[in-house]
Amino acid sequence: MTEMVIRPLVAGEESLFDSMPDPLPQLRQVGYADGIAGGGYRPERTWVALRAGRVVGRAAWLLPPGAAGAPWLERFDLDAEPEVGAALLRAAHEALGGPGSYYAALPPHWRGRPDVLAVVEAPMAAARLAGLAERGERLRYSWTGTPPAAPSGRYTFRPAAGAAEIDALVARIAEPDLLTGAEIARAVAGVDPATDPLAWWTGPIGRWRVALDAGEPVGLAGTAGDACYPLIAYLGVLDGAARGDLLADAVRVLAAGGAAEVIADVDAHRAEASADLERRGFRQVRARVLFEPAAVPR
Repeated sequence: MTEMVIRPLVAGEESLFDSMPDPLPQLRQVGYADGIAGGGYRPERTWVALRAGRVVGRAAWLLPPGAAGAPWLERFDLDAEPEVGAALLRAAHEALGGPGSYYAALPPHWRGRPDVLAVVEAPMAAARLAGLAERGERLRYSWTGTPPAAPSGRYTFRPAAGAAEIDALVARIAEPDLLTGAEIARAVAGVDPATDPLAWWTGPIGRWRVALDAGEPVGLAGTAGDACYPLIAYLGVLDGAARGDLLADAVRVLAAGGAAEVIADVDAHRAEASADLERRGFRQVRARVLFEPAAVPR
């Protein structure tokens, strides 16, 4: 049997990572070379498995410059048995101080696509063999100009009065429907934007919109027009019927500011929120499955 070599990259051989064909080219994600140039990827946090000199497994941990958290596994591709991938991850975990989070990026509706399952089953099995367990899934949606459904006319909207009003509404909203980039906020800054969104989204307060029913606040949406993409950072409601109209209002504000695309993330189990996104012209463009270190048996 051909000997397997598992090791990190060294400076100057970053092109070795890209010598492995991208198994999911339809996914929109930051290229490895761009990540190296930006400082988020580093050779010593990038590991490969080589069989007869060919890359059959690759794993890259990401940590943006200045981030306070620990690196997370952002890219993990495997053209070999799950045991090879597990050996790759175990070796890297030992060198990097232990296992951490793994965000597996996947095409939309991946569970119902045999062609995608044929690609992702091996790395996901390898992650489980290496001691990681699935902890949730988030879906990314994109709006690109499709006219949203007409508002019901029941609600009115205005900018938030200030940080105090935002904090008060967040405290009343048990669980927001949309949180875009929440996993990055937690990993990079240790901030939970579900409970303290202003600690992460520090832009103008005027970007926050309040939905009103007969003058009473029933929902809150935070927009960001100058992040990686124009996006709905936060959306939560006290009256579920207000969700769709608040979503449409947030898109209108971003579009009026010049946005040709709007991004929104939702937990996969939030079926009603996903349905409202689709009714307002959004389409799913990515799924992201979170793996975390499994609990140590007692």
